[in-house]
Amino acid sequence: MTPEEPELDELRLVLLRHGQTDANVAKALDTVPPGAPLNETGRSQASVVAELLADWPVRAVHASRAIRARQTAEPVAQAHGLAVTVVDGVHEIFAGELEGRSDKPARRDFDETYDAWWGGDLSRSLPGGESALDLRARFLPAVERIVDQTERAHGPGGAVVLVSHGAAIRLAAAALIGDTAETRYVPNTGRVVLRRDKGADTGWALELWDSGPSLEGDVTAGAAPEAH
Repeated sequence: MTPEEPELDELRLVLLRHGQTDANVAKALDTVPPGAPLNETGRSQASVVAELLADWPVRAVHASRAIRARQTAEPVAQAHGLAVTVVDGVHEIFAGELEGRSDKPARRDFDETYDAWWGGDLSRSLPGGESALDLRARFLPAVERIVDQTERAHGPGGAVVLVSHGAAIRLAAAALIGDTAETRYVPNTGRVVLRRDKGADTGWALELWDSGPSLEGDVTAGAAPEAH
């Protein structure tokens, strides 16, 4: 079995980052919904990832309240004859005083905070914004509800897609696989695929992590050394 041909006996949670926006291109921190829409590149990326997931046994498609997340989810859902369900709690980590900024001091502040999270200080907050613990406190219960709803409706197999955001996905996925804060980059429309594993301490196992060269200034590029 490969991640491109998932088995039906265990649920896959596909955490999918939204496509590119002009804010991404400008390297601006855009964390408050509804935020920027997809640009032309982002719409193309959304179409490509929808084709990539077209043969997957997708049971449900969810997205954060951000416009870019919903626009990315739409072609994925259409490929399976599904509607997009908008979910509270899975939007990007709130950048607080750094919101909308693209300058180097703002990026440095963000990186320093992510360094602290990676080092285990998950309670440290972005200036006037959220901490890693704040993000997990709203994101993980949302994942639990999505997964429970899908399994009740369709049984234990198949896949559920959740379109969210770079830093949010990294911090939530790390919690779901028993890590502190992930250092691996999640590109636009990159996927983090987790498999239900009752034998694992957290109940999940990492199956696939799309990555690639990190882009300087991208909120999800993250700080901390790329240890794995």
